[in-house]
Amino acid sequence: MESLGIEATRRRLPELVAAAHEGKTTVITRHGRPYAAIVPVEKASERRLPTAILTLRGCAAGLWGEEPARLVAELRGEWAE
Repeated sequence: MESLGIEATRRRLPELVAAAHEGKTTVITRHGRPYAAIVPVEKASERRLPTAILTLRGCAAGLWGEEPARLVAELRGEWAE
């Protein structure tokens, strides 16, 4: 995987698009940090949850108390009145 700054990417865009068509990924950096990527269409169209979202699984356990279904029903009841 190649990594390039924004200006270098701009100058080499046709070459990088051709490389993506051949299956190669290029990371575009801004101030030395990853900013965007040029990826093959197959990778861009994959539907998957970003890793950052998956790490949130279970992080709110207990937030709604021991009986969340009852609490939600009570809250809904307040709106129904």
